[in-house]
Amino acid sequence: MNEPLLGGMAQTALDRPGPLLRRGNTNCGGCGMSNLLQMLGHAAADRSLQLMVPASCAAVCGGIFPFSTFDAPTLMTTFAAGSSFASGAATVARLNGEDTRVVCLAGDGGTYDIGIGSLSAAAERNEDVLYLCYDNEIYGNTGGQRSSATPSGAVASNLPRGKAEPKKDVLAIMAAHHVPYAASLSLAHADDTIRKLRYALDLSGFRFLVVLSPCPTGWKSEPALGMELVRLAVRSGLYPVLEIFDGKRTVINIEPDFSDEALDMYLSLQRRFQRSGVNAAALRPELDRLWQDLRARSGRIVPARRGV
Repeated sequence: MNEPLLGGMAQTALDRPGPLLRRGNTNCGGCGMSNLLQMLGHAAADRSLQLMVPASCAAVCGGIFPFSTFDAPTLMTTFAAGSSFASGAATVARLNGEDTRVVCLAGDGGTYDIGIGSLSAAAERNEDVLYLCYDNEIYGNTGGQRSSATPSGAVASNLPRGKAEPKKDVLAIMAAHHVPYAASLSLAHADDTIRKLRYALDLSGFRFLVVLSPCPTGWKSEPALGMELVRLAVRSGLYPVLEIFDGKRTVINIEPDFSDEALDMYLSLQRRFQRSGVNAAALRPELDRLWQDLRARSGRIVPARRGV
């Protein structure tokens, strides 16, 4: 993997003349969603895109009407209806014979929680939609409240002692719908991320991608450390990077080394974990169970932890 630099491999003669997220947006410094949109712009190249954005940080960063910082036609929707609007836009595009890709860009609040009903319905109908969830593990646009994507031990504005429950496995939920493609993306592994974005853009039917999106404001971390935090999460096994095809075949794309040192470093670089006192030793049993399940699903029979 070439991380974190693109190394020129994403630039083509057909690339977009401008960034998908233009200057003047109101995203915080170090926002992972900003990096994701730039990678999506590279992957899409000269393709026509339509963005559907439910209530989220992305809905705010677009600017004030009649101006927009998105370099694509964009429709803002209510929290719960992103997938519904995207389904309608995809149907209209098909009826009009338009060669466009409809992308629903949503946060974890509008995906794991408030929007999961319309998301499940669109997935079950196999709508021709690319659903892209930037997961910053909180309700970032409304004050940093906990969502079901918030990990164990993390403090939120409405959870001052830290979350006791583990993070919801949204990829397993989407796999249960047998959608053509579901995958997790790592912003610190740009070549793998852009490969998946291009693959998903080429497919028809419902495609679901989720990316761990650093949020310095909510995570209480330094903006410049976003990519390093993602890299530590992947290396420690906290954030699995994988693909699921048709809800059946699971492929693990990046093999972690399950480093407790990397996991403790990940936790220590974010003040949201300090109050609960969670550490690698406390999280490791949960991660071992997660990886044992992933091994079973992927058919790769190797130890959940190296050296075991």
